[in-house]
Amino acid sequence: MDSKEFKERFIHKVDHNGHRAMSVVSWTLAAIFIGIVVGLFATAFGISMRYVIHFRETHTYLIYFLPVGAVLITFMYKQILKVKDSGTNTVIAAIQSDEKLPFRLAPLIFVATLLTHLVGGSAGREGAALQMGGAIGNGIGRVLKLNSTNKKTMIMCGMSAAFSALFGTPMAAAIFSMEVVSVGIMHYAALVPCVISSLIARYIAAYFGLSSEIYEIPNIPAFTIKSAIMICIFAVICGIASILFCTMLHKYEEFLSSKLSNPYIKAIVGGTSVLILTLIVGNTDYNSTGSAIIASCFAGASISIFAFLLKMIFTTLTLSCGYKGGEIVPTLFIGATLGAAIGGIIGVSPELLAAVGMGALFCGVTNCPISSLLICFELFGYDAMPYFLLAVAFSYWVSGYTGLYRAQKIVYSKYKSNYIDKKVD
Repeated sequence: MDSKEFKERFIHKVDHNGHRAMSVVSWTLAAIFIGIVVGLFATAFGISMRYVIHFRETHTYLIYFLPVGAVLITFMYKQILKVKDSGTNTVIAAIQSDEKLPFRLAPLIFVATLLTHLVGGSAGREGAALQMGGAIGNGIGRVLKLNSTNKKTMIMCGMSAAFSALFGTPMAAAIFSMEVVSVGIMHYAALVPCVISSLIARYIAAYFGLSSEIYEIPNIPAFTIKSAIMICIFAVICGIASILFCTMLHKYEEFLSSKLSNPYIKAIVGGTSVLILTLIVGNTDYNSTGSAIIASCFAGASISIFAFLLKMIFTTLTLSCGYKGGEIVPTLFIGATLGAAIGGIIGVSPELLAAVGMGALFCGVTNCPISSLLICFELFGYDAMPYFLLAVAFSYWVSGYTGLYRAQKIVYSKYKSNYIDKKVD
């Protein structure tokens, strides 16, 4: 290593604009700091979520406040954020370019997501995690006067830390923030900082009692040509389901916005729609995260073949009208119920197909095959590895260029080694 390379790696410099370039030591310290700060923030959010969901489940009358909750969230965003919010897209766009990512987004998404789950909106928590982590990482980058490139890495560190703390999947969290931005390339420069932040945040969350969600697959059949073909066919179904889910979310939001220009009217219509659908269904299984239903897929419960479709509809109605949260936990619900239902019908281990469905749907909607595979390993172990590997690969292939995050770029084609550089559909 010559002296120039040594300086680039271990000694930070200040450019003519006063921006600092980070060294290895600086990045390590910064990643530790982000892991601690975001880990504490995300842990507080996770504990609050647990309390809010329990409170709603024991006070079922709160679903009647669904329209009120949507209006309150709309009012908060208009008064505090004062710019058009596009959820996790905002964070992805901030990494791709120099678009503004305000720090006040962190506490705002914290409160708005809790309110969504308090009244029974169908949403996840990863949207809040990614936005909180990204906003905090970006804020720290601004305080340290980092250049735009290094601020983007700080955003990814924050995203990894928050995702890890809330989901208990540090491997997947470390990779996801680097993989989700641009399909076909990875931001490997952020690998070490993201790994450090992810592990520290997960340790903090575990220390305060946020356990990892680990599911057991009691019956894993031998991997044969027949079972491999069966998984490939099921993965194709999951890929199609991911296209359907993303299309429903995007098209209904566009339709609602085109018909209702007033955001408060849109909030009332959306909140009332979720309430009416809940009353028609007759239970709250599809409200909030639906974690209990996901767990039941691995406990031998009988799952309706329509459960996955109902969750799609509930989530579409919820997120299109102003509620906050995220689409990933609903995606896992959809994958688990689709797999468990099909497994019960065709006589294949429902638990295995539920696990495979979760990984395949996650891949289909995020276009992140490596993260999807790692999530499977961390949630279900390595025994079913061949099934996960096939399912993730086929789902990634079949899902095409659709995705949850419209700011996500498809840099290289999924089918040829061609540079295409397009946004997801």
